[in-house]
Amino acid sequence: MKPSLLLLGLALTLGVTSCAPTMSAQNRAVKSVEFSNTPAPQSDEELLSTYTKSVATVTYADGSTKDFPLTYDVLFKNTDQINTVNGKTYQAGQLFDAKMNPIMDKNGDPVVAETADGTSLLNVGGKPYLVNHWEYDNILANGQEAYKVEGWYSRMPMEMSLSALKQGADGKFSVEHQTSVDFSSVGGGWIFCAGGTTPWNTHLGGEEDYDLYFVPGEKAYKTTEAGLKAMNEVYFKGEKQANPYDYGYPMEVAVKPGGGYDVTKHYEMGRGTWEIARFANDGRTAVYGDDGAYSGLFMFVGDKQNDPKAGGTIYAAKWQQTSDQNGGAANISWIRLGHSTYNEIKALRDKGLTLGDIFEYSLEAKEGFKPTRAGSAQTIWLRLKPGMEQAAAFLETRRYAAYLGATTEFTKGEGVTFNDADKKMYYAMSYVQTSMKAEKDVPADDVQLPENKAGATYTFELSGGQKDTSGNPINSTYVATRTYVEPGLLGHMLDKADAQGNTADVNAIANTDNLYYSEAMKTLFIGEDSGNHVNNYLWAYNVSTKKLSRIMTLAAGSESTGLNVVESMGNYAYITSNNQHQGDWLASQPKEQIDRLEALAKTKWGANKYGVLNYKLQNSVGYLRGLPAVK
Repeated sequence: MKPSLLLLGLALTLGVTSCAPTMSAQNRAVKSVEFSNTPAPQSDEELLSTYTKSVATVTYADGSTKDFPLTYDVLFKNTDQINTVNGKTYQAGQLFDAKMNPIMDKNGDPVVAETADGTSLLNVGGKPYLVNHWEYDNILANGQEAYKVEGWYSRMPMEMSLSALKQGADGKFSVEHQTSVDFSSVGGGWIFCAGGTTPWNTHLGGEEDYDLYFVPGEKAYKTTEAGLKAMNEVYFKGEKQANPYDYGYPMEVAVKPGGGYDVTKHYEMGRGTWEIARFANDGRTAVYGDDGAYSGLFMFVGDKQNDPKAGGTIYAAKWQQTSDQNGGAANISWIRLGHSTYNEIKALRDKGLTLGDIFEYSLEAKEGFKPTRAGSAQTIWLRLKPGMEQAAAFLETRRYAAYLGATTEFTKGEGVTFNDADKKMYYAMSYVQTSMKAEKDVPADDVQLPENKAGATYTFELSGGQKDTSGNPINSTYVATRTYVEPGLLGHMLDKADAQGNTADVNAIANTDNLYYSEAMKTLFIGEDSGNHVNNYLWAYNVSTKKLSRIMTLAAGSESTGLNVVESMGNYAYITSNNQHQGDWLASQPKEQIDRLEALAKTKWGANKYGVLNYKLQNSVGYLRGLPAVK
């Protein structure tokens, strides 16, 4: 995922600050909310802008209606000098080492991420706080792409920001104080992707470990070596050696009254390429977005409400296909991987285990070994070592799932969200391709779907009283049993690019990524990460009427991230949604269009000392506002 945070001001009835709402209708019962469509951008000015032209129509219980135009405000940019660490002020997106010293690039410039991602807007002690991710750093100040620079690093250790906010009577936010979160107590962080608020009012983000899970000798193992090198040399400064099993877990930030915080890596929830781990309202059941190709669908069921550290069980899904039409449909069963507690898995992790301690493995067929594909198109043959079941389940979660016969054939699983009232879950599949197509000579071929490079959002039916594939009860009422794609949630590719360079229909969702469901509005909000739309969009899909509305268009080349909904804060509700990496042009865009856009961007936003467009180095954190109370 990649950054501008949109906080959609929706007036609601509970307060966290001394706001004085002025809308006389705010305490009236709301029956429904409908959003009008923001037209797709046409002019160069519109293509480069993040904005909304949508109107929310609120229908009240008495049958009356009222229109509320939505507006967009900027909260802060990644380049704003508002971040205070150890008494010094830095840019919001500045990255830090294990001693909270600012990281500088090989040219002596600050390493500032242009990739705001997962976001939680929290009410702590009657005050609003914002936790936001910085996912990765791609562009150096001189415009070079980091992974192409000799003598530099393809990725950086990453950071989150904690902002104390002030909320005005009209719902507008401003930053009172901001600091970077210190992750040295948990070994630092690697690729903070999506995230959101837990039922117990903390922030939980996905640590998207794209790099550190490859097998020695595997083609992609060089990325693991490069990642460890960055952690060792940039983060730890040679004073400590990183282990792959230090990274790839759900990461919790618990904000305290007054702005302090605790951080926890949830080892007991397993290790993978987690886009996000989203808990259902029971505070016990979480489902993970597992990014990349040859990925899986995973579920954690905790032993204790609102306390995953107390222990829980991890399950992996088995896809039993019933149709290959319209995105496909399947029945879902669950394979139990294992049960453990935080302390048990942390103790295993602290031993400094390696893959070879858990599995015997081979890069070619070997008698007594099982072939698997997990996170890579390369087949790895495995044999579990005696007594290593628990270590395999929690430190090699995806690999062990494949070993036990779960489905690891999904391509770019992304956001996940729950519809509690209808007992449904929605899961974003950004692309339906590669490992989701029918294949020959592979370890398993559960998913056999036609390619759809525009992706799909899957609806899962949930129920209780389910058993795993061994016949043991699953102690949750949020267990997925069947999945399909509603027509309005299926991407549509074009036969050829349109005049602007879009290769997917701009009036349909392309490459679904962030998801959040609002119970009060009965609306599924969807943010795109599309390589097929010149401008990514934020969508609202009413699950009752099936109406799909584009409610935000983001600056060209940027991705919609950080999507979450807060339904009550200081007499307002908010939807957060960030945009990142502006100016990441598509290969399908006409060259003359790109030239025009870059010339206009330079005129409007200027360039830095190297002549690099500020448009490409900056992203905004902001919000939409405008609605009255919705419940």
